[in-house]
Amino acid sequence: MNGPALYERPAASASWRIALPHSAAAVPVARALVRTALAELDHGADSDTAELLTAELVANAVEHTTGDAPIELVVELLPTGCQVEVHDPDPAPPGHLTRPLDTEPDPWQEHGRGLLLIRALSSSCGHRPTESGKAVWFTLPTVPAQRRRA
Repeated sequence: MNGPALYERPAASASWRIALPHSAAAVPVARALVRTALAELDHGADSDTAELLTAELVANAVEHTTGDAPIELVVELLPTGCQVEVHDPDPAPPGHLTRPLDTEPDPWQEHGRGLLLIRALSSSCGHRPTESGKAVWFTLPTVPAQRRRA
């Protein structure tokens, strides 16, 4: 078959690691980094979903950890997709990330849906301990070229 390959992805991986302030200002910075990384490398992961889920991870790290130690954003782009991790100093695992809630979220509450979104929209997610706390992560697959928006 002659012609462009619809599933062609970058052969090499790329990764970024950046310290972010322990404040709400970290959320738009994290979103911009993910958006720029995916656009600059013409990566096939869904940028809108990656931005949304990154914002949820960073907002959770800022809201649910104490102190002013920076949080860390790690973005890894692979030929098969992308993985985003947020490192924070609290070793406690995030509630309900890898298991469903026993009850539905209250539709009138402003909070409480971030982990649900991460579980629902990522191809996988989880958390792991680190030397200084924990890392919470999600992965998104590469979207075939014919399914991406023009």
